[in-house]
Amino acid sequence: MKNDEVVNAFHDFYYKSGVWEQTKWMGHTIYKCPFDMWIYQEIFFEIKPDLIIETGTWQGGSALYMAQLLDLMNSNGKIITIDIEDFPNRPQHDRITYYKGSSVAEETIEMVANEAKKSKTVLVILDSDHSKDHVLKELELYNQFVSDNSYLIVEDSNVNGHPTYPEFGPGPMESIDAFLESNKNFKVDESREKFFITFNPRGYLKKIA
Repeated sequence: MKNDEVVNAFHDFYYKSGVWEQTKWMGHTIYKCPFDMWIYQEIFFEIKPDLIIETGTWQGGSALYMAQLLDLMNSNGKIITIDIEDFPNRPQHDRITYYKGSSVAEETIEMVANEAKKSKTVLVILDSDHSKDHVLKELELYNQFVSDNSYLIVEDSNVNGHPTYPEFGPGPMESIDAFLESNKNFKVDESREKFFITFNPRGYLKKIA
């Protein structure tokens, strides 16, 4: 069996086991692969974002993780995290602003634009509705806020058979491919997949200066 087949087989096994749904950061559930969490740490330290925009908050575990990474860096950075729902007992942190609304609504984009123009280095993470049409719409709306040499990260591009959950249907991976066909100022940073297993294959999109 080739190495990529071994990796994909383990990836599929790991994903279907559901253990990643039991991953916690400081007691708060965070639906992420630990390898990707480490990659986030490396990216944050390298680019030192002033603003992180996250679509898809859920219980707020990832927002807390990112906020505490910024704490460790003694950064001035902050996080705006957007979701259509409120969840009780989300973690509170001075760096985190929770915003209720659709990530693609006009008023949401206006809010993000106002905040982004105040910041030198902006990073965007897309982790809301994973259907192809929705993610592609987010890519088209949010790419404008990403700073040169920063990242537009598309999460969960592993679904729809890339290499897991083949029954999902067109999703993040298909939206990435469509987006890159007409947006040449972003490239896939394959170095961010160095741990072999990532929930975001081809999803670490770096903006070319």
